[in-house]
Amino acid sequence: MDDLHLGLALRAARVRRRLRQIDLGAQAGVSAAVVSRLEHGELDRASLRVLRGIAAKLGVSLELVPRSAGGEFDRVINARHAALGEHVAAWIARRPGWVVVAEVSFAICGERGVVDLLAWHAATGSVVVIELKTAIVDVDELIGTLDRKRRLAAQIAASRGWPARSVSAWLIVAASSTNRRRVADHRTLLTSALPRDGRSLGPLFLHPERGPESGIAFWSNLPGAKVSHPIAALQRVVKRRDHARPPEPRSGADSMGAL
Repeated sequence: MDDLHLGLALRAARVRRRLRQIDLGAQAGVSAAVVSRLEHGELDRASLRVLRGIAAKLGVSLELVPRSAGGEFDRVINARHAALGEHVAAWIARRPGWVVVAEVSFAICGERGVVDLLAWHAATGSVVVIELKTAIVDVDELIGTLDRKRRLAAQIAASRGWPARSVSAWLIVAASSTNRRRVADHRTLLTSALPRDGRSLGPLFLHPERGPESGIAFWSNLPGAKVSHPIAALQRVVKRRDHARPPEPRSGADSMGAL
């Protein structure tokens, strides 16, 4: 959205709330002239703090979206998403009895989409739907999308010949201070749909017979992740190994409780 369209959107939100420019300015701590300039798309002289303050008074959420003519940002984001998927899939594949498939598309009764990772444990009939996020942007949309995939998971699994007896759903997020803050800001909403934290991820894949678990985990071992001491959920449940055996790579599943 360009500056002019953003200004028009702010004006529409103000009119819908039946506020004058002077009223909105008073609430946001700026003058009516500042509000007028913003509504006309004159954003150059406005700070991001002022812009977000006015938007907040209108019940509008603003997100910064970097763009480039050559598409470099899209390639970087896609590469990071692919790296996250590769790390998580490799971790699941090392769990006994589990099979994991990436990018599972579905079209059921007019509902279409793609499951980032779909994991299956034949012995217990357990299916796990995994949504991967390198950045948390729209929490409402995220929850709605994951809930739809969880609701359709048994049918999606059946199409692959996997008769599901239980379904779990997990949101796995690349660990960063921004993502932690976003999750913390929406903790109540997120945990109502995904109540468990990263400490439950390891036990779910080690003991699927205990039943379904759904939750949120941070993944901290991606290239470039600035996490010096990741909290590995798996380490809480794995028994000490013989010194002669090489240790398994640490999981990047970080506890949400560490926020």
